Amino acid sequence: MQLHSTITSPYARKVWVVAYETGLIPQIERWPTNPHADEYLRSDNPLCRVPTLVLDDRSALFDSPVICEYLDSLHSGPKLFPPAGDERWAALRLQALGDGMLDASLSRRMETIRPASEQSPMWIARQILAINAALDWLEARIQLLDGPINIGQIAIGCALGYLDLRFAGEPWLRKRTRIAKWNTLFQERPSMIATRYDVLKGTLPAHLVKEGPSRH
Repeated sequence: MQLHSTITSPYARKVWVVAYETGLIPQIERWPTNPHADEYLRSDNPLCRVPTLVLDDRSALFDSPVICEYLDSLHSGPKLFPPAGDERWAALRLQALGDGMLDASLSRRMETIRPASEQSPMWIARQILAINAALDWLEARIQLLDGPINIGQIAIGCALGYLDLRFAGEPWLRKRTRIAKWNTLFQERPSMIATRYDVLKGTLPAHLVKEGPSRH
């Protein structure tokens, strides 16, 4: 299998974390792809987005929730996607929350790198509101992050990691002490350390580092 990705994409990071947690890293080849410039990606994914997973039969899967669940189907260990019942819906809801936080974070970043005269302060404020509301919701329900690792926890961890990467100077977790405590522990998982931007930047061979344009 080959995975189109960049080292800055938090959605691609989700997939790599799942690959680490499921022991599938040796089966996946990293294909560094800039979705803003590498139009060849469109032959595998008409949306031209990362991550895109190319299977051995040359068919492709996208986007991160689909790819992550596919990878989870390939191993015999504890599943990151609970198979049924309340546990499954709870994990999927957390994944949706984490992905939504990423959507808002990326939308804000894309807006803030536009020329100042073209930016919409109202749009930026709306994205910040969404992120803060999600964090407040999670702080009040921190018990949802308890238990064995699942896809919901991974999505939340990647969302918090992206906030640290792109908006490091903002006090997202200063007053959200329960999330901060959980996040400190979760970010120390080997899968999270191995997929951090600074680790990938410093350890990958140059030909496998593709960050995308500054706006990604």
